[in-house]
Parts: sequence; structure tokens; C-alpha cells
Amino acid sequence: MAHPTADWDIVGDRYYRKVQLYTSIFDQDLELENYVIVGAPYGGCLALIRNEEKLHSYRGTQAAKSSIDLYSCAGKLIRRINWDKGSIRGLGWSEDEKLLAVTEDGTVRCYYDLQGDFTQFSLGHASVHSWTLIPPAYTLSRSVEVLLAIDQTIYVVDATECEDRVLENGPFKHISVSPNGRFVALYTEDGKVWVISSDFQNKLSEYDSKARTVPQDVQWCGNNSVVLAWDDEVHMVGPNGAASKYYYDGKVHLVPDLDGVRIVTNDVCDFLQKVPDSVEEAFRLGSTSPASILLDAVDQLEKKSPKADDNIQLIRPNLVEAVDTCVRAAGHEFSIHWQKQLLKAASFGKSVLDLYNSDDFVDMCEVLRVLNAARYYEIGLPISYDQFIRLTPERLIQRLINRQEYLLALRISEYLRLPTDRIYIRWASQKVRVSSDNEDNICRLIIQKLEGKRGISFEEIARAAYDEGRGRLATELLNYEPRAGKQVPLLLSMEEDEIALDKAIESGDTDLVLFVLLHLKRKLPLASFFRVINNRPVATALVETSAQDQDHDLLKDLYYQDDRRLDGANMLFSEALTQTDTASKTDKLKLAQKLLQDSKEHTLELRSLDETSKLLKLQESFDKDLTETFTGLSVYDTIFKLTRLGYTSRAKKVQSDFKVQEKPFWWLRLRALVAKRDWAALEEMSKTKKSPIGWEPFFNEILSAGNSKLASSFIPKCTTVTPAERIDMWVKCGLVIKAGEEALKAKDATALEELKGKAPGAAAVGEIERMIRQLKGGR
Repeated sequence: MAHPTADWDIVGDRYYRKVQLYTSIFDQDLELENYVIVGAPYGGCLALIRNEEKLHSYRGTQAAKSSIDLYSCAGKLIRRINWDKGSIRGLGWSEDEKLLAVTEDGTVRCYYDLQGDFTQFSLGHASVHSWTLIPPAYTLSRSVEVLLAIDQTIYVVDATECEDRVLENGPFKHISVSPNGRFVALYTEDGKVWVISSDFQNKLSEYDSKARTVPQDVQWCGNNSVVLAWDDEVHMVGPNGAASKYYYDGKVHLVPDLDGVRIVTNDVCDFLQKVPDSVEEAFRLGSTSPASILLDAVDQLEKKSPKADDNIQLIRPNLVEAVDTCVRAAGHEFSIHWQKQLLKAASFGKSVLDLYNSDDFVDMCEVLRVLNAARYYEIGLPISYDQFIRLTPERLIQRLINRQEYLLALRISEYLRLPTDRIYIRWASQKVRVSSDNEDNICRLIIQKLEGKRGISFEEIARAAYDEGRGRLATELLNYEPRAGKQVPLLLSMEEDEIALDKAIESGDTDLVLFVLLHLKRKLPLASFFRVINNRPVATALVETSAQDQDHDLLKDLYYQDDRRLDGANMLFSEALTQTDTASKTDKLKLAQKLLQDSKEHTLELRSLDETSKLLKLQESFDKDLTETFTGLSVYDTIFKLTRLGYTSRAKKVQSDFKVQEKPFWWLRLRALVAKRDWAALEEMSKTKKSPIGWEPFFNEILSAGNSKLASSFIPKCTTVTPAERIDMWVKCGLVIKAGEEALKAKDATALEELKGKAPGAAAVGEIERMIRQLKGGR
């Protein structure tokens, strides 16, 4: 195994390495010089489109069709996307590996899953030109800035202004911004590369390529150097203008990344980057760093040499540092052999230490297993350790899912203890899209695989089936979705309205049921809507409840459809009560009567409606003839008001017309006369031999009104009360002597003694005492 430094070059005072990731990438028949290649960040896939400015050899009608071809960095074809939208003027990738294609007319397509599915929008009809961006995180204005090379200078454009940086060495053929946004590389017409700060205040370095032709591409290699690419030649320019040159057999394409640049040809895919500090410490020739000595100690240990212990003793004060450096260096190594050697050295070092936290060591072992699996040529994701940390494990798994590498994604998720539900969902969704098996077998297979798995959304899988025109399969899959809130919207979009309603009712979620009912009401004719809810009591009850507050017409139609005559009549009666004019009230009551007139079960209600209509007519005549308003009053209230106003004969007519019993009529008359304070009329009533309600109510009502004298005149007529009650009645009227006479008559000595204490004045007391003596003498 070659030593890691074999691929190192020193540029200025720093080491750079060119790591060979894959070989024999593309078929030799694929003429890369005739293609534009754009790579996704973090070791992502390559998008190839034909360069329209170059002639191509004719290879048949199929090959002549325009397409965007997506390859892994190892040359595996992931997807061929047929292109039908005219000339592509720009192609690029987002950080989450979404492919953006911009056409000549300003249309933008965003391919979001590497499988040809896309969303589309437009930038307008103007031509789209190339530019270079500085991300908002690295600009003083904190907004996106665009660098434009125009004539001899550079313009910086943001949302509010365009500023000339007043450069004089243009025109600049290439502009490239470093990944951290702090530096800008400019390639001048005379073959020089300038590296300046992004605020254009400092010129940091200059390099003369001495090339007579303009390079095909200029990209940054991390944040430390700039790479220039011609057809088969690459220059890497480091700090202070130092450079290194690389030569290839075929056309070279550059793919910049966070910490380096990928170099792609037909034959190889290399990764050019600055050697990480930890790797340099461990492997640099002649290094006396603790990590390098620890690595050598492991080598001596394998040879069973005593020098191993000598090395450990030499670096014992710095052993923790040496172990940590070896662990970090292992993460930055692409060679599995050297990963193992570095981890073996770290393991040996920590075994010597009395106390060491192994968490970083364990974590690095896990990360390296994941990285090596992703870098394997059949997967073709040559992601570096720094890229992995920036990308995160979750987004790496998403990239594997997009490549349909479900098994590897599943194993990595389980290994890193991450959720697996999205992987299963995407696998099942893809299954229903592409499988040629019959729908029952597909459903059975998916259920067998996903049964018992947590967090699975069958709604999403069912939606994928429905989008593919497999409606029955979608319905079957939805039966396994436990959340009705997910089932119902999709069932409605599939026009499975009754199933959606049943699922909503089963869930017990009234809001969900109302959502379905509202959808159905908007969609269906009223008769069909009522047919759907007719045999579903919960749905009917919810429609009725909501309609009572919001839609009376719907409620009437519901009652009519269900032949609920009494409910319909009650509703019309309620509406009649809210009307302001008598004619409208009467019309509503007539409609209610019409509903009930053919029913033998509702004769009582029909009679009540009839009497209400009659009362309304009578009250209307009172409103016209008298000065007061009677409309809307009940029969009793009408009698009370007429009596109080002195229209006794009219009150008696109402009693007669509506067959009001004598008892309630006398009560109404009594209270009306008391309210009116018509004492003469009440005195006249006292002359009547018999009262249907007795005379006690007269006493109580008149006494409450404050006329104790008149109230007392009714006491002798109260023959049904006990002597004690009659004594109390006299006392309430302030007639203690009369009460005493009542007590004497009842021979109640106790009552007399009590009355003695209540007697007002000496005369009254003397009279009570006389009654007491009389009662005692009688004994």
C-alpha cells in the first residue's frame, strides 16, 4: 500500500493532495468534451447536458433526443431525464441536491428527487445571463450580491444599487467566489489570476498562467487555492501565487465542493484538496509530532519491536493529543487501509492511558463505516468527512433514498439509530409507481413489509398509487392508515366521498366530519347530499346542529326530506316569532299548519297553531283600536294587560274565545287589578259569594301591595285556613286585638300570651290581658 504522501504536492508552504476516487468512469464513446457537466455539492451526482455550441457525431434518432443525464461520481447512470423545453441556458444544484434548469425564455424547472419529478416557475421572458453570487451571510449588506464583469471592471449589484469597483485590468473572463464568500478569483484577458477580498479592498495574490487560451473553468479548491482547467490540463494556484500543474489524457471538468474540487474525466474522478492538518501531522515525512510517533509505535508493535514502548514513553505527556489527532486524521482519509492504521494507533494509545474518553473514537468508527459505504463505487457518493459533518446523516440518507438505495439507507439509519419511516414510505411509493405486478400482490407485499413499523404514513403511499392511476390500490392502502385526518382528504380527492364520510364518523372527530359534510354539500345536488347522510345518524345530527345556527333553508329541506313534519313546523313557528309584522307571522304559521294538517299524530300541535293564528288576528285588532301594543303576547299576558288597562269586557272575550279556565282568569284579574291599584274593583270582587281561587290569594296580593285595611276585609272570608293562620293574618294587618279575639275564640292561651308582647300601647295590652283572664276564668 503506497504511503499517503505519495499523492501530495507542496504548493507554497502548504501540502495538497489528489485522491483518486474512481477509475473507468464513463464509456469511452461518451465524448465528455461535447458535454457540460455540473456537479451537486457534498459528493453529489453529476448532471450532463450536450454543449449546444459544439458539433456532435450522429448516433441515431434515439441518441439525438435532448436529455439531462444524471450520473454518480463513479459513472453509474442514475436517471435520464428527457428534455422538451428548448435551449438550456443554465444548470445548477442546490445544497439539498435539487437540480435547477433555466431555459432561454426564463422558465426554471426544479427536479427534486433525481427521478424526473419537477416543479416549474418562470423568471420572465428576458434572456438569462450568467453571473456569480456572494451569499448573504458573507456580504456587508446581508443580502445576495451579484458580481458582473463588464468591460474593464467589476460591478457589484444587490437589491438596491449597482456599484462599480473601478478595476482597470479587465475584461475578466472568469469570476469565482470562495465557498466562505471571503475571496474572489478573477481571470484576466492576459492570462493572469487575481485573488482579492470580496469587498475588493485587498489584492492577496497574483498568478500568471502564461496560457494563450482562456481556461474552460475557474473554481475554488476549498478556501485556500484556485483551480484552472483547460481541456486536459489543470493548474492549482495556492497562496502567494505558488502553483502546481496536473495533466490528464482526456477532457477535464471541475466540480467545486466545500473543502476541495472534484476533477472528472472519462477515465477518473479525482478529489483535489488541501491536506487536512491532522493528516499532515500524522503522515508528513520527517514529522516528530506525537501523532506521527504514535503511528510509528503501532508499526513497531506489529513487528514486535521494543521500540514501540520507547515511542510511547517518548510522547507520554502528549499521548492524549496524539490519540485525538489520529482519530481526526482517520476521518479525513479516503483509504480504508490507512483509516484502519490510524484507528489502530489511536486504540493502542488510549489503551496505555489510565483515563480517556472514548466517545470521539467510537463516533469516528461509526462515521467511517457510513462514509465507506456511501463511497463504494456502486453507490458513488465520494463524500469527505467535513462534507458529511456539514451535510448531516439525515440528508445523506435522503440522498440515498433519492438514488433508490433503500437497503443501504435503511442499514445506515438503523446503525446510527435514526428514524426509518421515511425510507419505508419512499420504497413503498416507488413500488406502487413502477411495479407491474397486480394490485392485490403489491398491496400484500407492502403491508407485509411495513406491518408493525412505527411512523408509517400509508396516506402518502396511497397518494402515490392514486397519482399513478391505481385508485383501487390507493383505497386498499388507506384502510391501513391509522389517522383519519390523513385518510379523509385523500379519499375526498379520489372522489370516494361516502368512504371518507364513514372514516370521519369512525374517528369521532366532529370537525373532520363537518369538513367532509361541507365538501359534499358544495359538490353534490341537495337531494344527493341528503341521500348520503340519510342513513348516517351522526352526520344528520351534525348537519342539523350546524344548520340551526347558520342555514335555516338547509334545515327546512332536511326536515322535509326526512318527513319530519313536527320539526319543520316548530322551525316555522320559531321563525314566526321573530317576524316584526303580523302578516309575516301569520304566513309562517299557515305554512306550519299546512305541514301538519294531513297528520293524525299532531292534532294537538295543529290546534295550538290555529289558536296562535287566531290570537294574532285578535291582537292586531287590539293594536288598531287601543293605544297599547298586544302583538306577540301570550293569551294570559293579553288578558292581564287588557284587565290592567280597564278593558274588562275584552278580557272576558279573550277568556271565552280561548277557553281560559276560571281559576287562571281570576288569578290574572286579581294581579292586574292589584298592579293597577284598583281597590274599588277588588272590594267589589270581595262581595262575591265564592272565589274559584279562594280568598287567601286576595289577602296576600293586596297586603303585598301595601293596603292592609282592604286585605283585612278578606280575612273573615278565608274559612279554609286554621285559627293560627288567621291570627297571623290579623297580626300582619296590624290588628292585634282582632287577632286576640280570634285566639280567644280558638281558646289559644299561648297565642294570647304572644300577642300580649306584640300589642301596641297600654290599652291594647289591657284588652289582651282581659281576654286572658276571661279565658282562665272560663276554665
